[in-house]
Amino acid sequence: MNEVQRHHAILSLLDEKRTINIANIIDKFHVSPATARRDISKLDELGKLKKIRNGAERIEVKKKNWTPLNINSTDHFHEKSQIALKAAELCQPGDSVVINCGSTAFLLGQKLCGQDVQIVTNYFPLASYLINEDHENVIIIGGQYNKAQHIFLNPAPDALGGYAGHWMFTSGKGLTDAGLYKTDMLTAVAEQQMLEQIDKLVVVVDSSKVGHRTGMLFCPATKIDIVITGKDADPKVIKTIEEQGTQVILV
Repeated sequence: MNEVQRHHAILSLLDEKRTINIANIIDKFHVSPATARRDISKLDELGKLKKIRNGAERIEVKKKNWTPLNINSTDHFHEKSQIALKAAELCQPGDSVVINCGSTAFLLGQKLCGQDVQIVTNYFPLASYLINEDHENVIIIGGQYNKAQHIFLNPAPDALGGYAGHWMFTSGKGLTDAGLYKTDMLTAVAEQQMLEQIDKLVVVVDSSKVGHRTGMLFCPATKIDIVITGKDADPKVIKTIEEQGTQVILV
């Protein structure tokens, strides 16, 4: 066993025991006390372990929760955050809330985390976040995991028949007076199954999406109860949406 292999083995041993001493290394790897001390010193310098008197202890590394957000690269982050905050204000204690995938959806889930609301989602990053943060009432809609979109998909037409919600929050790639557009057909079809199970449909899109027609029509504007978007949204499009009976909230 060379030095590199021995170092890996020492770190594996630390994963099991949390702390080891010089005698453990000598007995396990049949090396001299000087070699054992040198191994610990090198690994300590590399930040792989913490050197202590006559031995070493494991460095605890807290794994960061994966999120779809990178504040430095997420487009329109501030606006999306304001949209999520306004959306969260719609929810009352005891409500059941369906939240679909996307960065704005994730932000909304963060705002609602810890509140007295039931959150129903098929979006794995959001579900993982809520569970790690000990949100008490989370329902994960099951199905086959789609790695590309980080969601669970169930092709059965009645798969979501047992779920219901006061609110459903969703986003898309475009919003016009015709309705909401999505570019990913798999996620769109999965979300369409929920439309008949909820009381209010809320579309949360940043202002850059308003006026754009791209992808497939997810639902007509007449099916949308509330739109929450930024103040820079195209006023002509906003007006025609409101004329169809949809409430528009600008942030």
